[in-house]
Amino acid sequence: MRPFTKPMSNHQALVLKSAVFSRFLLLSLIILWRTLVDPYDTSAPLNPPCLSSSADDHQDAVLFPRIGVAIETGIVWDSVYFVRIAQCGYEYEQSFAFLPLLPLFIAFISRTVFAPLVPVIGLRAVLALSGYVVSNVAFVLSAIYFFRLSVIMLKDPQAALRASILFCFNPASIFYSSIYSESLYALFSLGGLYHLVAGANTIAVLWFALSGCARSNGVLNAGYFCFQTMHQAYEAIFVKKHACLAVQVLFIGALRCMCIFSPFFAFQAYGYYNMCCGRSLDEMRPWCKAKIPLLYNYIQSHYWGVGFLRYFQVKQLPNFLLASPILSLSLCSLLHFVRSQPETFFSLGFRASNEERKSVTSISSLKSGLGLNSARLKEMSKTKLQENQNLRLRKETLLVEDDHTAVHEEFSLLEKRGQLYYYIVPCTLHLGFMAATAFFVMHVQVATRFLSASPPLYWFASSRMASPLTGRRWAYVIWAYSLAYILLGSLLFPNFYPFT
Repeated sequence: MRPFTKPMSNHQALVLKSAVFSRFLLLSLIILWRTLVDPYDTSAPLNPPCLSSSADDHQDAVLFPRIGVAIETGIVWDSVYFVRIAQCGYEYEQSFAFLPLLPLFIAFISRTVFAPLVPVIGLRAVLALSGYVVSNVAFVLSAIYFFRLSVIMLKDPQAALRASILFCFNPASIFYSSIYSESLYALFSLGGLYHLVAGANTIAVLWFALSGCARSNGVLNAGYFCFQTMHQAYEAIFVKKHACLAVQVLFIGALRCMCIFSPFFAFQAYGYYNMCCGRSLDEMRPWCKAKIPLLYNYIQSHYWGVGFLRYFQVKQLPNFLLASPILSLSLCSLLHFVRSQPETFFSLGFRASNEERKSVTSISSLKSGLGLNSARLKEMSKTKLQENQNLRLRKETLLVEDDHTAVHEEFSLLEKRGQLYYYIVPCTLHLGFMAATAFFVMHVQVATRFLSASPPLYWFASSRMASPLTGRRWAYVIWAYSLAYILLGSLLFPNFYPFT
């Protein structure tokens, strides 16, 4: 991948500034509302001793206890679990619902970078501070990856910029600035997808695996490699007529998917070892005796009532209304991408892939037919690029226009272009599956943050906002929705009131 040109660097700098500003805005709102509004639940600073006591669990008097207590009041909702795990490890069965990546980051930073602050504000306050730093820094990095991914997928720097700024101020922003795993998941899932479309498969596997260490739905990212493997196997069998190559492709694809799944299942095995091993049948929990003892599924069902249609109750209607904007936006996004490229979607990208492959083949034939040597191609390339400076700027952003001219540079880029567009298909299918899961299986109000890292949402919103006829109306609705949820979330969530 070639470096961005100056205009693209300006766009990326603007995304960076927007991401940083949005985090300062959220943190300022959190502090403001915590100051002005009394919390619904005042138990945030409570911290009973760890079951396995150690020297770190009992701290001497700190220098500034009020500052420590003020920081600890930000440990609300699921943040309680993440901080507790970072401090004491996995003590209780229900704590295994929270995957270890965020607690590991919190524990590492609190014991290294912020270790000198422990005598000043206390261990738990340092753990909370570490959590806030991890989440906010991870979000800023995820915004950069989102922009780079959007540039490649949309082939339009302005559309990518709009989508990225929308992501910086998304409706679930409060969770990206709190001690929650959303930021780490977004960083590693968006980063993994970017490396995948950039051709760095090994790095993509690593990043997708880390996303599965942050949130359980990170294992769904293996679907991108399933999609890639399916296309590569098809090409090996029907285009190259090479059965051995197809077997190799399938083996490598299966291995990559196993690598993405392995952290989640390793964590389940760790839970089984801690909760089940060394106990008699009478002492074992019910899930320990199952043929496939999955602790995560049991916890979600037993402690939180998660299950198919179990949330379809009249008393939950307000929560369905709270989630209706993000679910509606998801449905509109799905319909938009399907209608824009129906052949690509209904053929799962095979038809589009063949057309692009034919385009590349025709250019290759033209190149060989003209009998142009490398020096001549470079000379033509220089002339062509000088005559089309505007087109040159677009191509420097990795966006390649189909040009049936025998130019060596353009041909080499077109050879790499074939896989890019049809990755919108798995991105959209991924969004559709998660939206259906949020609506039919999960606590539906969680949909706002559950779907907030899905790129097609922002790509669709960006395209609607650029419409010459309805763009202003769409922009008003989208920004009103995002800002309303940012204000509402920063008011309710830090004060221990229910919000998504």
